[in-house]
Amino acid sequence: MKSSFDLPSNIPRKAELERVSTLLKKDSDLVVTGVPGIGRRTLIRDAAHQSDIRHLEVDCLRCRSARQFLRLLTDGINNAFSKPDELAKIHQWRLDQALGFDLAETGKAGLAWSTAPGKEWPLFERLLSLPQYLAESLDCRIVIVFHNFAHIRAWDRHRKWETRLLQEIQQQAQVSYVLVAIVQEPWMEAMGLPVIFLGPLSDPDMQPWAVSKMAAAGLSFDPDGQSLAVFLSYVQGHIKDAIALAQRIQLACQAVSTQMPVRVIQTHHIHSSMLALVKDLEVTFEALLLLLPPTQAKLLESLSFDPTESPQSSAYIKTHRLSRGGSLQGALSSLEQKGLIYGPQLGYQVSLPLLDFWIKHSQRM
Repeated sequence: MKSSFDLPSNIPRKAELERVSTLLKKDSDLVVTGVPGIGRRTLIRDAAHQSDIRHLEVDCLRCRSARQFLRLLTDGINNAFSKPDELAKIHQWRLDQALGFDLAETGKAGLAWSTAPGKEWPLFERLLSLPQYLAESLDCRIVIVFHNFAHIRAWDRHRKWETRLLQEIQQQAQVSYVLVAIVQEPWMEAMGLPVIFLGPLSDPDMQPWAVSKMAAAGLSFDPDGQSLAVFLSYVQGHIKDAIALAQRIQLACQAVSTQMPVRVIQTHHIHSSMLALVKDLEVTFEALLLLLPPTQAKLLESLSFDPTESPQSSAYIKTHRLSRGGSLQGALSSLEQKGLIYGPQLGYQVSLPLLDFWIKHSQRM
């Protein structure tokens, strides 16, 4: 069931949306970076829709083997091309292949395959040609989005599949590839891929969404108080966390006696909802900190309690008893790569507002 607080397609990313749309229309490949929950998927989907480009996705985080990767790529194609004329093209292409592609065992039309474990590579090479075939035969443009692309290395130890995929990215026309990652990596620049970074939304951009969504739920922020400012300060421009907090506020207001329904959101409603929300996530956050190396966990807590743009300064290191030199820089880089902090361009702040709030208040809860 779709939430009333789901992010609308017109969330203010006009400059980024225009750039991605322009690149896709030019058959360019690109990279979109940013922390999880910041709106990367929404941006790409909106750009594809705006440009009338067929769109399919593969989440590499769900793949633990070459077989799973191949299965998800196949599923993505089946989901994106399911009309009778499209299925006919896939069927014709399948007949032209001699490497085990077959109709789905369920009896549904579409692309399926069966092969012995460890023999997926020939199928992968053939499958890479299918999107271009469909684009040409159906006279359309296609964009293939690989989320969490770097995770492919978890099973592709020798980077064989990654290398082949990157080669295909540079060769195909009518098919664009978008790689979604948390941070930019040197090889992206070496390939000449344009990189679009998504940071947190500004308060002026987040405010209209918050006001309109609360209004749709029959609620409004206290016009004479600071409730809207408190809401914006808690979510820090992070889209997914803003949705989670807005939903919790609505539930809290609905829980009040129906004889005296809450229509105006006060500051205490927001604060109590935030406390309840992070309380529900406490086990997850505790597990996250336990899984981090001690140097990274200590640095993350330090940046939450005492934000700074200069964690490498001698004074900050001394105050928080942090490691020096390469160890500190390595911890900063690792936290940024995990999407837990922003890099130097945004002052090394903790990037997940709910986690940041929990760290600050964990000793009091």
